[in-house]
Amino acid sequence: MSEQAKTYPELKHFFDRARLDKFADDTKAVWPDFNRSRFLAVAAADLDALGVMARMRQVAAAWDATLPDDYARALDILRALAPSVGHGFAAISLSEFVVLRGAAEFDRSMAALRDFTAYGSAEFAVRPFIQADPNRALPLMRAWAEDDSEHVRRLASEGTRPRLPWSFQLKPIQADPSLAWPILDRLKADPSLYVRKSVANHLNDVSKDHAGWLAGRLGGWDQSSQETAWIVRQALRTLVKRGDPRALALVGADGEARVDVAQFAVTPARVALGDRIAISAKVVSTASARQRIVADYAIHYVKSGGKTSRKVFKLKTFDLAPGETVELAISQTVRDFSTRRHFAGWHAVELMLNGAPAASAGFEIA
Repeated sequence: MSEQAKTYPELKHFFDRARLDKFADDTKAVWPDFNRSRFLAVAAADLDALGVMARMRQVAAAWDATLPDDYARALDILRALAPSVGHGFAAISLSEFVVLRGAAEFDRSMAALRDFTAYGSAEFAVRPFIQADPNRALPLMRAWAEDDSEHVRRLASEGTRPRLPWSFQLKPIQADPSLAWPILDRLKADPSLYVRKSVANHLNDVSKDHAGWLAGRLGGWDQSSQETAWIVRQALRTLVKRGDPRALALVGADGEARVDVAQFAVTPARVALGDRIAISAKVVSTASARQRIVADYAIHYVKSGGKTSRKVFKLKTFDLAPGETVELAISQTVRDFSTRRHFAGWHAVELMLNGAPAASAGFEIA
């Protein structure tokens, strides 16, 4: 079994045998000459060993093997098929066909991706076209940022992300984020939360390589718009967790938290996998003026060799009046993930206020 199949065991069932049968039946319905058995032979080959992205690409390869050689005609068939495929993850196979068949036909392929993204995001499929010809792709995607469809506007942002998960990095944009900046600047107050999430995630990608550049650009945005302020907060989440003073200032937490931590506790003190821990704190303002507090918590996870790895989690952002007390509480289950395994030992937990450690406790995994 592939590593991807192990990592995302539930997602691969978007492309199970029942789905492949439906793809075949629906394609036959819009194009009677369709070779259903040939499609299924290609699409279902070694299916159990494949992860979700490999299955998606194999479906596209099956259409590539069975649709007409005339690319324009093949796209017309898939456009007619798209409503039957529906809206969701499975529909990204439509865009993947464009990658397989349409590399040499930029204009036709980009127009198809614009159409297909309304059914399943073309964020993966558009990237090879950006990589191959950024001078043509980026101006077109800047125009997409003006589109009436939220799906197309989101594609303009998501498709140009420097570090899009499950895809390759766009090195030119990673090196020079100004290449995609006109897209993000145009979408900074987009009415669609779907689009704003993408803009924030794109900017968070940028923060990992160009923190100072990003702080300067976001500092020029007018945060009186609730939509823009939300994007700024989400875009800076990684830098805020690191305690970056420029990021903290942009979200209104300018300077050291002037507080006393009257209580910080992690309970129970000893747990096993599957148990829940509760983290609580009581924070009292010692300032003479209202202040904004960004509260996070960091867990120092014990690794297999006995060393620890620190991970910061979001807790709460709040305003604190002089002398005011705020109680914080959160809980989480101690369980293994594909990206994190737990090992026995003492796990220190820190309360972070405006990026700085303010109190510590912990729990032990037996």
